[in-house]
Amino acid sequence: MAIRLRDSSDDLPVNHEINVTPFIDVMLVLLIIFMVAAPLATVDVKVDLPVSTAQPAPKPDKPVFLSIQADGRMLVGEREVTAATLGQAVETATGGDREQRVFLRADKAITYDTIMQAMNGLRAAGYLHVALVGAEGAGQ
Repeated sequence: MAIRLRDSSDDLPVNHEINVTPFIDVMLVLLIIFMVAAPLATVDVKVDLPVSTAQPAPKPDKPVFLSIQADGRMLVGEREVTAATLGQAVETATGGDREQRVFLRADKAITYDTIMQAMNGLRAAGYLHVALVGAEGAGQ
């Protein structure tokens, strides 16, 4: 006959705390996976932008157009300007109203860099409202 001296069973006491170590491990693994996969999700694709089929916005009575021709010449209205005189020419055309929208239209052959230089010239002159003009396509 065996004599038992303790009244309690051999079970360990119940622990009421949550063990978060496995949760943290899983979250760190997921973080690493997303950090590795995120750069792979971006793709550099050459884009040939289509003609817009959106309804054209109403045009003002006397719009100010900045045109860039295929040879790189810039014109405000019908007056030829250079990058240095662009701000003064647009200010003259708008009557000094910096809130007036300037419509920028460029030939297909013009590089994106040339368009950005023109937009930077407008921004430096204080004209922040620039609309890009495109050919109107057939409605779908």
